[in-house]
Amino acid sequence: MQQIKIRGEMIRLGQLLKLGGVVESGAEGKGLLSAGEVIVNAEVEMRRGRQLHDGDVVEVGEWEFRVSAG
Repeated sequence: MQQIKIRGEMIRLGQLLKLGGVVESGAEGKGLLSAGEVIVNAEVEMRRGRQLHDGDVVEVGEWEFRVSAG
């Protein structure tokens, strides 16, 4: 599992997917989300603008990230 450190209190899911290197563009991220391939805290997530906070876990295929604030 890879830690993604954020500066503020939250990061949007689309931004995390780009930051983590899973996608290169918002359109690519939108495709993954609409296909139901993104899991946030063990639930399928389809909103690119979903706010992620410290401790949230995101899974996409073999990628796995934990959000770490501060």
